[in-house]
Amino acid sequence: MNFVVPIKQVPDLVEELELNEEGTDLSRDTVKYKINEFDDQALEEALQLKAEIGGAVTVLALDGEETDKMLFTAIAKGADRGIKLMGDFAGGVAMHAAAKAMAGAIAAIPYDLILTGVQAVDDRDGQLGALLAGYLGVPQVSVVTGVRVESGKAVVRKEYSGGVMAEFEVDLPAVLGIQAAREIPRYVAVSRVRQVMKSATLEEVEVHNAAGDEGSSVRRMMKPPKGSRAQMIQGSPEEIADKVIDLLKAKGLKK
Repeated sequence: MNFVVPIKQVPDLVEELELNEEGTDLSRDTVKYKINEFDDQALEEALQLKAEIGGAVTVLALDGEETDKMLFTAIAKGADRGIKLMGDFAGGVAMHAAAKAMAGAIAAIPYDLILTGVQAVDDRDGQLGALLAGYLGVPQVSVVTGVRVESGKAVVRKEYSGGVMAEFEVDLPAVLGIQAAREIPRYVAVSRVRQVMKSATLEEVEVHNAAGDEGSSVRRMMKPPKGSRAQMIQGSPEEIADKVIDLLKAKGLKK
């Protein structure tokens, strides 16, 4: 079995994010990046399937800041092959263009299952899996929380709103949008990543005609308004209760 996992880096939401002067994007000079959480889930599920039924895992990503480190980290976790797609991706790339570039690269290599993250923190549509499936002409299921492979087919669990679960049997090759792997994504030590950087080699694939203006665009970004600080109430239980009642009356919530 050949598993392919597209991965990307996204802004680390733990850090303080600043907007650029135009208010159309983040100030990329100050942004710290990390692997998209759901892509990490997809990679872990691919590695679990590899251990269960055998095969090879290929990770690929668009060229960008620290892309090499991200791909080497995936190899350190257990991926067999890393592919970096080379092109003009400065300033970001539309989802359709990213999917077209990845589909072109994937079509040139053997694959049975493509596992994508179900979404990313910087996407406005989360449709990478569906677009890949459309470009490649294969079936796709998203919001997947369980995968097993039987007799050349994938049996997947899909989660709907309200906690409703469904099971689908999907012909291979196929694209699956992974929401949660069967195990927590594995940790890999920095020393191991550095070792892999010295011994492993990334493949570079030039991407042509991937640009396009399909999809949405950002006209303006704004930080959410800051609310007032919480009011701390001190005193005995009786005094606190009286103050709470007074506040509710002042806000018109109690007569």
